[in-house]
Amino acid sequence: MNNLKRTIAIVCGGNSSEYGVSLRSAQGLYSFFDKEKYNVYIVVIKGNRWEVNLNDGTTTPIDKNDFSFKENGKLVMFDYAYITIHGTPGENGILQGYFELIHLPYSTSGVLVEALTFDKFVLNQYLRSYGVSVAESLLIRKGYEELVSDDEIEERIGMPCFVKPAADGSSFGVSKVKNKDQLAPAIRKAMMESPEVMVESFLEGTEITQGIYKTKEKTVLLPITEVVTSNEFFDYDAKYNGQVDEITPARISEELTERVGKITSHIYDILHCNGIIRIDYIISKEGKISMLEVNTTPGMTATSFIPQQVRAAGLDIKEVLTDIVENQFA
Repeated sequence: MNNLKRTIAIVCGGNSSEYGVSLRSAQGLYSFFDKEKYNVYIVVIKGNRWEVNLNDGTTTPIDKNDFSFKENGKLVMFDYAYITIHGTPGENGILQGYFELIHLPYSTSGVLVEALTFDKFVLNQYLRSYGVSVAESLLIRKGYEELVSDDEIEERIGMPCFVKPAADGSSFGVSKVKNKDQLAPAIRKAMMESPEVMVESFLEGTEITQGIYKTKEKTVLLPITEVVTSNEFFDYDAKYNGQVDEITPARISEELTERVGKITSHIYDILHCNGIIRIDYIISKEGKISMLEVNTTPGMTATSFIPQQVRAAGLDIKEVLTDIVENQFA
């Protein structure tokens, strides 16, 4: 590094309903990064407005030609982008494609992987082909709702079931449907977030989530968190308004813990992931482990799952982030 600090952009905001959550993740990351090793700036993206927060409390526009900006008349170029956008354009491959074009290293997986994991229905079908257990599901596209009847959904998926936006990074638009009469309003609600809606079978069991990252030298499987909520499911209020108990490490056997870890590592490799990801699962009473979702830009506030799991593992989040950044330059 020639004793020069790398300059890092924490890229947040985005165009989804979780804009505010992304800003909180950025603040968390800013507090975690090693300032002795890196010059760190928060870059906020909202539509075509891209701005960097300067140290004096003001903002200045980003030059989209090369993702640079000027501070006190001096041109500043970034060495690395840490993406913490939940939803488009940071979780679906769009921003990754831009960074590929300007040759700027970034924290997430590549364009294809981000696009794949962003579409829950496509991801489920893809991972199923590798033997990963997932819930039964079907897809409904806006304008083609009549192709799948309520009776067909009940027959193929069963009740209760979940109706959720298929291609969206947020917790909005998700409904637990208990009878056929609730399907149409639930589908309309989900379509306010995404033009494609996934109807997914309900899996009963213990909900857990596990973080992982890999570098060229090591695999770091973080302790598993058990998610317990009195809400109907792990919805927005449970996730962000404290209506949940998060128990780390999860109250599951060593044998189950080992099996989950192997699946988590396997999925990371199948998808050729990069950086920290988090995978959610349901474990049935019989011990069947089913994958629910792959989060490639997991929340990074002080109380989010990943920082919790890092603390439970006895690791320093500052060193973890340094590991992830430096792996791009190794």
